[in-house]
Amino acid sequence: MNEITRNKLLTDHFSKYITDHKRAFLEKVLDLRTRHITMVLEEIHQSQNASAVIRTCECMGIQDVHIIENEVKYSVNRRVVKGSYKWVDIIKYPKENGAVMCYQQLKKKGYKILVTDPSPDGISIHDVPVDERIALVMGNELNGTSDYALSQADMKVRIPMYGFTESMNISVSAAICLNTLVPKLHQSEIPWQLSSAEKDDIRLRWLRKMIKRPEIMEREFLKSIR
Repeated sequence: MNEITRNKLLTDHFSKYITDHKRAFLEKVLDLRTRHITMVLEEIHQSQNASAVIRTCECMGIQDVHIIENEVKYSVNRRVVKGSYKWVDIIKYPKENGAVMCYQQLKKKGYKILVTDPSPDGISIHDVPVDERIALVMGNELNGTSDYALSQADMKVRIPMYGFTESMNISVSAAICLNTLVPKLHQSEIPWQLSSAEKDDIRLRWLRKMIKRPEIMEREFLKSIR
C-alpha cells in the first residue's frame, strides 16, 4: 500500500469520528487556507507577542509561520495563543545560520521578502501588490527588523501612522498587515488556495488533532486492513 492510499484510508476512517458539523467546518477552513502569504518572526523576545501573532495568522487563514531563533527560543504561551498553534505549521530556524536558511528557503519557494520597517522610504502596506508570494517579516520588540533581513528584502513596507509614537506592538502590526493583504488576495483572481495535495496532508493532520487517542486508532485500523 502506497502512502497516498494509506493516508486516504486513514482520512476516511478518522472522519467517521467527528460530527458532520465539524467535518463541514474543517473543509470550510481548509478552503480558505493559504501559503501565498506567510509570516516571518525574527527573535521575538516576549512569548505572548509571538503567540498573539500566531493566533492572528491562524484567524486570517495563514498556514505557515517561520520563527528565527537566535538568542531567544519561542515557547507557546497557551493563555494567549488559545490553541491556534495546533492548526498552523510553525517552522523554527535555530541560532546557527537560522536567518540565512530561512530567507534562502523562502526565496527558493518564490516568496518576495517584505520587511516591515517604520522608515518613510518604505511602501505603504495598503499599496503592496499580492500578485507574487509574500513573506512578511516582523522584527523584534527591541530593535525592529535586523540588518540582515533588510539586506534580503525585496521591499520595505510600513503601516501609515499619524501620531507621535514611532511603532505599534508587533501583534497589532501583524493584524493590520494581514487584514490589509488577505482580503485583497481573496478579491483577486490569483490561485492563492492550497493545492489538493497540501489539503490532503493538512486535513489528515487536523483530523488527528480532533479525535481522541489518534495513535492507537491509527495503529488498530492499519492492522485491520493488512
